Amino acid sequence: MNSCADDRGYRNGMGTVREASKTTGFSPQSLNDSLDEDGRSFLTDEDQLHTFDDLTKVNPVTPATVLKCLQARYSAKVFYTHAGCTLVALNPFQPIPYLYSLDVMKEYHCSPQPQESKPHIFIVAEEAYRNVKGQLEPVNQSLVVSGESGAGKTWTSRCLMKYYSTVAASSSVIKSQNTVQRIERRVLDSNPIMEAFGNACTLRNNNSSRFGKYIQLQLDRSHLLVGASVHTYLLEKTRVAFQPAGERNFHIFYQVMKGATTDQRREWKMPNNESFVWLPNAEKILEEDCFEETLEAMGHLGIDSERQREIFRILAGILQLGNVVFSFPSDDSQPCDLEKTSKGYLQSAAELFGVAAEELEACLRVRTLKAGKQSVLKPCSQTECNMRRDCLAKVIYASKDHPGFNLYQKGRLLLFLLHYPPHRLFEWLVTFINNSMCTDTSTWSNFIGVLDVYGFECFQLNNLEQLCINYANEKLQQHFVSHYLKAQQEEYVSEGLEWSFVKYQDNQSCLDLIEGTPMSVFSLLNEESRLNRASDAKMLRVRLEKELSENRNISWDKFSQEPHFTVAHYAGKVNYQLQGMVEKNKDPVPPELINMLQKSNNGLLHQVFAAPEEGNQTTKGPSKVTVVSKFKNSLESLMRILNSTTPHYTRCIKPNQDCKPLTFKKEDVIMQLEACGIVETIHISAAGFPVRIPFESFIQRYGVILKYPKLKSAHFVDWTNENCNVRKDVGKVLSVVLEQDDLLQTTDEKHNSLVHCGKTKVFLTQSMLDLLEDRRKKILSHCAFTVQCCWLRYQRRKRIARRQSATLIQAVVRSWLVRKQVDQWNRAAAVIQRTWKNWRNVLKSLADAELDDAEDMATEEMPELPPVIRERGSVHLSSIPEPVSVRSWPMGLALASTPSITVSMTVTGFQKVVSLITSLNLPSRRGQYKVKTNQCTEELASIRAQPKGSVKLHCQRSPLLYANRHPDLQKDMTGLNEILLEKTL
Repeated sequence: MNSCADDRGYRNGMGTVREASKTTGFSPQSLNDSLDEDGRSFLTDEDQLHTFDDLTKVNPVTPATVLKCLQARYSAKVFYTHAGCTLVALNPFQPIPYLYSLDVMKEYHCSPQPQESKPHIFIVAEEAYRNVKGQLEPVNQSLVVSGESGAGKTWTSRCLMKYYSTVAASSSVIKSQNTVQRIERRVLDSNPIMEAFGNACTLRNNNSSRFGKYIQLQLDRSHLLVGASVHTYLLEKTRVAFQPAGERNFHIFYQVMKGATTDQRREWKMPNNESFVWLPNAEKILEEDCFEETLEAMGHLGIDSERQREIFRILAGILQLGNVVFSFPSDDSQPCDLEKTSKGYLQSAAELFGVAAEELEACLRVRTLKAGKQSVLKPCSQTECNMRRDCLAKVIYASKDHPGFNLYQKGRLLLFLLHYPPHRLFEWLVTFINNSMCTDTSTWSNFIGVLDVYGFECFQLNNLEQLCINYANEKLQQHFVSHYLKAQQEEYVSEGLEWSFVKYQDNQSCLDLIEGTPMSVFSLLNEESRLNRASDAKMLRVRLEKELSENRNISWDKFSQEPHFTVAHYAGKVNYQLQGMVEKNKDPVPPELINMLQKSNNGLLHQVFAAPEEGNQTTKGPSKVTVVSKFKNSLESLMRILNSTTPHYTRCIKPNQDCKPLTFKKEDVIMQLEACGIVETIHISAAGFPVRIPFESFIQRYGVILKYPKLKSAHFVDWTNENCNVRKDVGKVLSVVLEQDDLLQTTDEKHNSLVHCGKTKVFLTQSMLDLLEDRRKKILSHCAFTVQCCWLRYQRRKRIARRQSATLIQAVVRSWLVRKQVDQWNRAAAVIQRTWKNWRNVLKSLADAELDDAEDMATEEMPELPPVIRERGSVHLSSIPEPVSVRSWPMGLALASTPSITVSMTVTGFQKVVSLITSLNLPSRRGQYKVKTNQCTEELASIRAQPKGSVKLHCQRSPLLYANRHPDLQKDMTGLNEILLEKTL
């Protein structure tokens, strides 16, 4: 908790505590005496008092022992304590960051039993969240955060929203994650805007909320955060034009004044040295004066820069309007004059509002009276001019009409959102925030509501605002009393439980005084407001004293000169001033002001003050609905929502009235404990059964335990004397759980300290509910495990069958593919072979034709040579009996790789010598010659024997196209051409 996050201002709070202490008889000395008398045995070991996490464990339960335990825990810096169904939160008035970290959130969210952990606000949040997940009726939840001003309610509400925006964002779906992150960001960004426009610094609180709000967090069927909406009521709009001494206006005005740039100041006509009447204590520096944070939040929520510019021009115009001062007219028949210094401010305000300065001045100084169909202009007095000026500022900033939320849809309560047009600046912001966060009703199924209520207020001067605020606190206290203290005890008796009533403070008589029929404070105020005459505070006091004197909660100070009445609230007595209360209840707005604003060229002002369509105008003339009537209707709608949900109470306690860190004043704390009924709550929680479930719902949820009893014995406790199958089933379920946990004492026992079977419901303690839930969880886990085993077995068998089928199909397909491929290869190989053979034959024929000149030789007839020429032009080879004629050819090709051949020959004749020299090497060896081919040394390509006996010699320079000119030298061949030589032979 943090001191800077407190709620409403509490001026003169010590006076209320002292008055209440007189009425209840608790003085500091008597408190110390009671501590010594009542808690002597319990307080023997004070070192262990801080270990009591739940005040129901305190014995005896007295205000003194409870106070002592809270003081010990506060000194040990333990700020949360359970008090039965309620969580007590003590404000430390200093930041405790480790207490609200993300790790702490995860720890409580992932805990199997959060109730067994240390008390924390996250336990309340997690319990509500698990109730939604468990669908326990009623499924929708409400978290009621109450306490007096400065107790830490606003900070607690922040922590709750941060917790839900964190734990409700766990999703593996990217689309869902984006949605949740967007909603989470906008829910958190709505806080700075709402606090800037609705919070102010008071004497007792730097961040006092001047309005009430109910935040609805919407969850889908997967329990994820998909939307949110905010409902506000009774903004203290009088603070815009009037700030009590020592207090400030709303934060946003100071943020604009301190955070604006030079260009913005020039546009908004707010120079640095300018002072504004409606901006007191501007020199005070607060953490809340952070203009950049507000601008960033506006941007995240989708408020564009142009709309922001229009908003800040309106705020600057309100400040300029506050500096307009009227002087007394010289003649009563003439309107009031403006001070000389005020004309510039009026001109600036008119420019910022986007209206004509002359029209604005006329609306403030002259009022229009209707006399039949004619209009009469009447000058306003100085007081009336000031009232009209203040009224203009209030009507621009805050809404006059507030419809409340009482809309039903799809069988569940739904907050008011868009069915009414936005009114004024603050309500326009709330509507815009709701439009950016809220989702369609078909998207969400349940909700968790966080209610940040007004703190009880008692000022030096209390008027209609304090009466409405304290009335709201009375209604919420009565809801707690009727829901828990009163209703539970009456239900115990009606269901047959042996119960002795615990006395508690019932505030029904105070509510009857304020809102009862036929006569009450509200009814008399409304009656006076509807009369077309000037109000008289003294006459109103006379009527109140005459009509309501029989109620013991109202009193008057007969020696006071000021008309007033005093109400004894549950938290103490408050003195209300009657002067001006009727006018505030009427809340009149001159129609000429509205008509002027409807013609504004400021886009936002023109939108929020747009004239309603003719079809939407149901009445003519000004509305007669008063402020208290609208607030009462709105509060009743809120109470209907609370009554339809499961409430969770958090009581914030203010340890001292001066907001000093870690300072515990027993006198202040004991009065708050007595006022909110904490001690009575502890008594009932310690002795009663906080959980009540109808038989049918109990069997529907826990009947599964009977299917898996696993009992050692077959007997059951007879929990009923009637022949009722449902009650017998309930008794069997309870017997199974109790016997398994060794809690069943006797077989004829009708009442157990953990559980009691009534006539229509089962009454359980929290520990018994935990046992039932644990047993049910184990059974469901076992069933789920069995289902998983069967499903996995089925899936495995199915996978095996599919695998076998797939293997068979794959084998068949693969064999077919292989055969097809082999056939293709065979056909391709045949084609290749055939083509290769044809190609080789073609090349061979071409080579033969090129080398042999076969066609010419086939037709050529070799001439018969003369014997001399034949002898001289032939070569006699040793392996051929006849000489072979050698012709010298300049071109041609001879056989490749021809080895050396040794021949014996006789060389004669010139042609033979030339041929021999050209084609052969004839080294002399012992008178003989060795014939070698001359392929490598003499550029002879080859020697080829012709079929007809001749030999061709071809040179390497021959232009051969097909024949092989580079034969393989490693082939083992002898002779010129073995094949051809064989043919020659």
